[in-house]
Amino acid sequence: MAGMMDKIKQFAQSPQGRRAAEQVRRAASDPKRREQAQKLLGKLRGKRP
Repeated sequence: MAGMMDKIKQFAQSPQGRRAAEQVRRAASDPKRREQAQKLLGKLRGKRP
């Protein structure tokens, strides 16, 4: 499992990882996207017993 975490850390520190993180931050700050995410999470939570 440590190997997987190391790979994730390396990706997060790479230029590509930083771009991906920035895109996620922008999407999360958009009210329309935030509403879509809340609906999806509600559906996923509702299906669990």
